[in-house]
Amino acid sequence: MLVRRGVLLLNKLSRITQIPVLCYSSNYRLAEVGKFESPKLAGKYETGQLFLHRVFGYRGVVLFPWLARVYDRDVPNKKEFKPIEETLNYNQVGKEVKGRAHTYYQVLIDSRDCPYIRAQTEAVTFLGNQDNGRTLYAVPGLDYIAHEDVMPYIAGDKKPIRHDLFDKFLQYHGERDPPFGPRETLKAWQERNHPWLELSDVHKETTENIRVTVIPFYMGCRESQSTNVYWWRYCIRLENLGDLTVQLRERHWRIFSLSGTLETVRGRGVVGQEPVLSSQQPAFQYSSHVSLQAPSGHMWGTFRMEREDGFTFDCRIPPFSLESKQEDTTQPSGLM
Repeated sequence: MLVRRGVLLLNKLSRITQIPVLCYSSNYRLAEVGKFESPKLAGKYETGQLFLHRVFGYRGVVLFPWLARVYDRDVPNKKEFKPIEETLNYNQVGKEVKGRAHTYYQVLIDSRDCPYIRAQTEAVTFLGNQDNGRTLYAVPGLDYIAHEDVMPYIAGDKKPIRHDLFDKFLQYHGERDPPFGPRETLKAWQERNHPWLELSDVHKETTENIRVTVIPFYMGCRESQSTNVYWWRYCIRLENLGDLTVQLRERHWRIFSLSGTLETVRGRGVVGQEPVLSSQQPAFQYSSHVSLQAPSGHMWGTFRMEREDGFTFDCRIPPFSLESKQEDTTQPSGLM
């Protein structure tokens, strides 16, 4: 067992059950918060399941599942490498790779662990209808995680997760397994905001042991003078699968709009950082936004990476579609 920066990380959990979950308390002493359960190899986790994140180590609780299509460019048979501009079909981005169904979860993150997570914890944003206008909503402490990243545990505390929405969305049922069930407010919030919360496509690709995962989300449309501006959020996770430390130095994006425009964006780092991916801290996750004056488009690009031995290389960002959704303008979409 290894406690790292206030949270517990375990390897080979599939062989372990009923092991105490240990976390640092506010005065930096180890405290038991629960006991691990065996991970589910089949089926899905229910609303209210407590867990530790396998990669980022934070405590959380499952709100509800999403069935996503995963396009993994590492899975197909290897073929001759071509520059991404030569292989890209603008109408079929990601579709030349066969998608497979996979379960992801919308989760709440324990606010006590947020300072130690190498990921943005204010990740979920969307444009909601409010007072005949379009308001940008930001929901702090929400994340989307894959089924294999859930390390389930049980806790005796009736409020094991600290988050402003925990009591609004979940209630305790001692006889239930898991003992926390959804309130009507959670069901109503999910139904009302389904278009902005839904996770549909996930794109993955690995270059030189650096795994890039991209999840795009449609945020909504906002009228700007006589033009409609469509907004998307994309979440990117980088993970070092190798032994050598690597640092992200630059980003290079190509953004194609259905209106016919092709934009190139270059810059240092991402979200003001040049994250280091080491064996001790192998992953980094961030979110950003993009807007188009068309209901659909595509994005792809590369990250310039520098290895500890001085070797530099371009890590490919898998191409992904930006697709809008039909909006229901009759209901407000904000939080309670």
